[in-house]
Amino acid sequence: MKQFQKDLLCVQIYDSRNSMGLAAAKDFAAEVHRLLEEKDRIRVVFAAAPSQNEFLSAIASDPSIDFSRIDAYHMDEYIGLDPHAPQAFGQFLRDRLFSLCPFHSVSYIDGSCPDPEKAARDYAEKLAEKPIDIVCMGIGENGHIAFNDPAVAFFDDPLDVKKVPLDEICRTQQVHDGCFSALDLVPTHALTLTVPRLVRAGKHFCVVPAPTKATAVKRMLEGPVDESCPCTILRQVPGAVLYLDPDSSALLTKLS
Repeated sequence: MKQFQKDLLCVQIYDSRNSMGLAAAKDFAAEVHRLLEEKDRIRVVFAAAPSQNEFLSAIASDPSIDFSRIDAYHMDEYIGLDPHAPQAFGQFLRDRLFSLCPFHSVSYIDGSCPDPEKAARDYAEKLAEKPIDIVCMGIGENGHIAFNDPAVAFFDDPLDVKKVPLDEICRTQQVHDGCFSALDLVPTHALTLTVPRLVRAGKHFCVVPAPTKATAVKRMLEGPVDESCPCTILRQVPGAVLYLDPDSSALLTKLS
């Protein structure tokens, strides 16, 4: 494993996608254990994407994690998609994590609500009840975090959850990931936690494998911190960790 610091962000590069996922899961478990020594329950936001598969599989099979003391949330959801469709992010997490582990509670974003703005407000209110302890996330091919694509990613966003249009790069990524067979099948809008809502969490684990993310990773670590590449904000977040594999780190020229 290679490790270096970029501003406040700890970057770790592993020799395989599997070892990357296992390492992130081990660090997640350690943070859960630490937090549960201090409080009765913790609140965790999870990302839903194929990039998270190894990480989610490893934590779901870790018997040391007391899921009964974790309240779970997810960070984004398509608008207008059947909530039980396999492409729905809530269903993705239900299949790979939420139905496999005895969480204290799971709160889903309601992308099927006829009033998306109300669904956003309702979820924001739920998130605001207590601090979010951990965010488990990835980044998009366009540098997005959650569904904050560059055109709608505001580092000073006044909202915590909002309705957003999805740009073509983001929607095409869903085809690349095998979630949809064609671009015209990908929903055009979603509900997402905003950048400030994500950043306010106590700890951030960002898991980013695959060659399709290499350009975004290079921009994330070697370009300026600004809204044109939303994931760059993690360089200003104390304690955030970025986990990479050989493919996602392939274009980096500065490994220090």
